[in-house]
Amino acid sequence: MGAPKLPRFSVNFDEWFPQGLYLVGEITAVTEYQSQEDRARNRPVRPRVDEVTGYPLFRGTFADPSAEKDREKSVTVEFTCTHQPVPPGAVAGLPFRPVVLEGMTVQPRAEASGQAKWITWTIRATGMKTPGATSTETTAGRPTPGKSLADTPNRTAA
Repeated sequence: MGAPKLPRFSVNFDEWFPQGLYLVGEITAVTEYQSQEDRARNRPVRPRVDEVTGYPLFRGTFADPSAEKDREKSVTVEFTCTHQPVPPGAVAGLPFRPVVLEGMTVQPRAEASGQAKWITWTIRATGMKTPGATSTETTAGRPTPGKSLADTPNRTAA
């Protein structure tokens, strides 16, 4: 049996981020590249979809306080879910919002600069929640179990 084309490994959030993870900024939709010609012709911007799940992609930048190298302190996470994830509320006195990623997977990716080569990781998740919250108190990009999409705050039914 050959290796899968797009290997993704399920990982434990607490093992990858032992000191937690903090959202910096907002979660935004990832869109396909649009050339100047496309913009000039007023072609609509299309959302990029995940090649494995078929769900739209959303992206956020996070701070990792446990990172040893400066270049690793900023982490980009892609969310693959039906609706844009809603981050937890801000905590008084903190400039960042602490989060716990749900459904976290990683995928290896080769990087190169000149002759130097190394492995980096593409981090994906299906949602996020407030640290210490139960799975029913999720802020993921999907409704929580037992709730309809219309009951989820800040979202409208599709």
